[in-house]
Amino acid sequence: MAKDHVDPVTALRDTVSVPFEQARAMPTEVYTSEAFVQEELTHIFRKDWYCVGRVDALSQPGDYVSCELAGQPIVVLRDQSGDLRAMSNVCLHRMSTLLHGRGRAKTIVCPYHAWTYNLDGKLRGAPAMTLNESFCKSDYALPQIRCEEWLGWVFVCLDPDARPVAEQLSKVAEMIDGYNMTNYTEAFYEEHVWDTNWKVLAENFMESYHLPVCHAGTIGGLSKLEDMVCPPGHDAFNYHTILKDETLGIAMAHPSNDRLVGDERRTTFLLALYPSLMITLTPGYFWYLSLHPKGPGQVHIRFGGGMSNDFADDPDAQENFVQLKTLLDDVNVEDRGCTEKVYNGLRSNLAEPGHLSHLERPNFDFAKYLMARIDAGCQAEIG
Repeated sequence: MAKDHVDPVTALRDTVSVPFEQARAMPTEVYTSEAFVQEELTHIFRKDWYCVGRVDALSQPGDYVSCELAGQPIVVLRDQSGDLRAMSNVCLHRMSTLLHGRGRAKTIVCPYHAWTYNLDGKLRGAPAMTLNESFCKSDYALPQIRCEEWLGWVFVCLDPDARPVAEQLSKVAEMIDGYNMTNYTEAFYEEHVWDTNWKVLAENFMESYHLPVCHAGTIGGLSKLEDMVCPPGHDAFNYHTILKDETLGIAMAHPSNDRLVGDERRTTFLLALYPSLMITLTPGYFWYLSLHPKGPGQVHIRFGGGMSNDFADDPDAQENFVQLKTLLDDVNVEDRGCTEKVYNGLRSNLAEPGHLSHLERPNFDFAKYLMARIDAGCQAEIG
């Protein structure tokens, strides 16, 4: 059968039906098919929690961040009462989007006709509407969307029935308790679009098998393959750990940190929180990618990070941050090159998925998650 006529859902189901010890990478159609992107948007991104960033970026009334989740423009902000809320980012008049990027606003003003909303979403004012006899300002309020905070992260979800974030990720919280993830401050935030499929980038994060080659110029020599541990994944996440070389001082636990002992003080967790939040958590710093598909061949990336607050009062705190940001920018250049090459290869008619290494266990678990979500969604539609 020609690749153009292979059903990607069926192909993925066949891939995850074997034991991990016999597993192969996901079929090419899962990455290149427009139809599969629609399955993901319908059954995954419209159903699961999506991370818009760190809560410390939304600390003051009026602080906001915008996003588009499965075609729905959303704004997340801190209202005047100090509550974190998410709502539709579409004006209720002629349907322009309202706020863009990240920033701070006293009110939400439509850039088209200046309809103005309070930070709770209620309409505050609308110019030149007095002659419309049916218009009533109190009838207008931006639809509210589920929003939750967990360990310093902010999530939104379009599904009113999704399990709470803290419930889904309770095992993660237990595993990394000694890191105190709320004790890290975001020092930078950027948004990017790369020319690769979002799953290629997600999988690139989920395995450190590629570090010695792809990152030979940066972190490749700081971790040994034999020190990488890839346990079986869970329903809502997978993870693996690596031991960092102590020459990378900013990745080590601060001398004042008495929560971590032994090898924990140099252990890095690489957390893949489904569907698309990827967190590198070291005792000294963290960074993250929050991913959203833009068709098969592009991915929108929220990229941020910073240091543990344990380092905040050190005299070399600024130097530590500069070192971290320089390192991560260089790592991103390497990752972009690798993942865009992978996507180019996936589009070849001769591309065939090979067998997975034991260091790619998280990738197999990710494939099972995708298949389970799509199957569950299809069953719900039938029911």
